[in-house]
Amino acid sequence: MKKINQYKLLAGICLLSFLTACDYERINTNPFEMTEEEGLMDGFAVGGLVTAMEQTVFPVGTQADDTDIINQYQTDYHLSADCWSGFFGQNNSTSWNSGRNNTTYFLIDGWIAGTYTRSYTNAFNSWKKLKVFSEKNDAPEIYALAQVLKISAWHKTLECFGPMPYTHAADPTMNIPFDSEKAVYTAMFQDLTDAIDVLTEKAVNGIKVMEEYDAVYAGDTRKWVKYANSLMLRLAIRVRFADEEMAKKYAIQAVGHSIGVMTARDDEAQMSAGAGITFRNNIEWLSETYEESRMGSSIFSYLMGYADPRLGAYFKPVDAASTAGQVAYDGKKYQAVPAGHTFAPNDVYKLFSKPKIESNTPTYWLRASEVYFLRAEAALVWPADFGSAEALYKQGIEMSFQENGVTTSVDAYMNSGKAPMKHEFTGSYACSFPAPSTATAKFEGSTEQKLEKIIIQKWIALFPNGQEAWTEWRRTGYPKLNPVMVNNGSSQGATKESGVRRMIYPTSFYQTEEGQAIYNAALLLLNNGQGGEDKSSTRLWWDCKR
Repeated sequence: MKKINQYKLLAGICLLSFLTACDYERINTNPFEMTEEEGLMDGFAVGGLVTAMEQTVFPVGTQADDTDIINQYQTDYHLSADCWSGFFGQNNSTSWNSGRNNTTYFLIDGWIAGTYTRSYTNAFNSWKKLKVFSEKNDAPEIYALAQVLKISAWHKTLECFGPMPYTHAADPTMNIPFDSEKAVYTAMFQDLTDAIDVLTEKAVNGIKVMEEYDAVYAGDTRKWVKYANSLMLRLAIRVRFADEEMAKKYAIQAVGHSIGVMTARDDEAQMSAGAGITFRNNIEWLSETYEESRMGSSIFSYLMGYADPRLGAYFKPVDAASTAGQVAYDGKKYQAVPAGHTFAPNDVYKLFSKPKIESNTPTYWLRASEVYFLRAEAALVWPADFGSAEALYKQGIEMSFQENGVTTSVDAYMNSGKAPMKHEFTGSYACSFPAPSTATAKFEGSTEQKLEKIIIQKWIALFPNGQEAWTEWRRTGYPKLNPVMVNNGSSQGATKESGVRRMIYPTSFYQTEEGQAIYNAALLLLNNGQGGEDKSSTRLWWDCKR
């Protein structure tokens, strides 16, 4: 984030101040109704809204955006969930607020406001216009696609913050009330069901939707149905510990659908070049140009310990100038940056393993390997409805290998008996963490031990999607991660042991009388409707497994 520095950060603060002036309403709602001219938009204008919504699921941009989108992704996701998941460490942690920042659990208000804006507000604007257009022009397939895209973005808002505006989002009011998490999930499942019904009819008849403007599937409605079903399965398993009946109902519905869920590599939902977009990967820029993003110590422990063949697909060896590093199965040396350190920027960490991500590497939303692991967990608890958990677990590893160009034998990998290893290095900026787990990749043991193995392998397969990995870590407690070296977020509730359970709401939410009232009502919806504090330690509805 070298170009954010003081100027970008100051600009962000100024922007936040502007948002605060309009306050809660500005950051939560679109104050502009669609004009008559917008209601008569041509295909180009409507298509542009679809592309814009796709770019909000995760912030992605082009060279024309300069570094704006890259910086947004960094503060919105990379310096929070991507690190909290154990995937990444940062070379320059003290460059941001002298080390008191999201990487050390101190949540910076401008950064979390950015997460909310990019995951909720930016998608809202295009969704509202597409909704009105589809109703005026009898185009339910456009609204169905907009619904799937809305949920793709908004479920991240829900899983970062908790209660949020959803069921009344389309109401013509400036002060939209928040819904409880259970109410939002219930509504999302119904909205996905309705959207899938509409898109399934188009898929059966071979009809494409917004082909020229769809950067994900080029209008392929069959692929969209598979993705929407897979997204439903993801959300169903998300709520398993909070509402098993709801989880089972929608998991069965998703997998049992006539078109079904993702099963092949090319089913994956991702953003790259397409629909006129000249794509540029955010993480590659953060690693190579900013010289900040590096391998995290937790994923080092698992990949190195397992002699995992995805190690070389995910990360580069240490720089040749580095004297640190441990030799891996491939004969190359790798080393990671510990989470939450407060060492000054230095030439030690800078030489450690970078993510092996190129400028044209896609940004993945959801891949078939994740779906196999979701089904494996479903089969673990509901075998009569989902089949063999072990077979699905193995298919998940096989698919992840395939997605990453790995040809190693899955049987040999699962039966190796290897376990995660400790992470340490000596000298200046030294650190030492014991092995986080003793779990091997072989599918054996108690139900809980098998769940740990499923989540570990899903976590590895999810790389570099730290948002989903952090969320699943909170839900299940797996994989066990190395703690941060320094916790600067204790005043906001965070502990080294429990980490960050949610983001707190931006201060702009409660700086007007109307905003304060809605904010207070939202806090009463925390803790399954019993009320809770706006702290990073407050667990969300689905984060109830102990």
